[in-house]
Amino acid sequence: MTKIPEKSKYPKPMSFVTVVFWTGLFGGLFWGTIGFFAYYFNFTEIRPNIILGPWALGDWKNEWLGTIISIILLGILSVGAAFIYSIALKKFNGIWLGLGYGIVLFLIVYLVLNPIFSDMKPFLDLSRNTVITSICLYLVYGLFIGYSINYEYEINHMEENETAS
Repeated sequence: MTKIPEKSKYPKPMSFVTVVFWTGLFGGLFWGTIGFFAYYFNFTEIRPNIILGPWALGDWKNEWLGTIISIILLGILSVGAAFIYSIALKKFNGIWLGLGYGIVLFLIVYLVLNPIFSDMKPFLDLSRNTVITSICLYLVYGLFIGYSINYEYEINHMEENETAS
């Protein structure tokens, strides 16, 4: 018979808030990088650097340094998006809410915030490839954030119920 190790020998898991932070940061960095590759391979005409447009002066924002800073900034903003999801939607299971969250983020960026980004064409003037690629990126981003946070919430909720009984 195998002896079950004591629970104290296992490392303490991260708190839910910490997991939400890292999920948001990784999601923003990863999907921002994928967005850059989509631009590089001409799937979209919008690059991550567009986020620097309203605030940064100079041509550096369109070079490699601007790309790196833009992706890092997307990671930081993604932490906020992850916390918004965790506050409002963490209790709902399934992939559909994460996909819906991605669509809502897409609509906010491309319809509401579009006038802020002077380098971005109006939504109706964007190419079909750009719109489809962007929707897909936002869908998988929302799915990643939503499913990761819902999964972690459910695991923590089950562990709390086990320790309470």
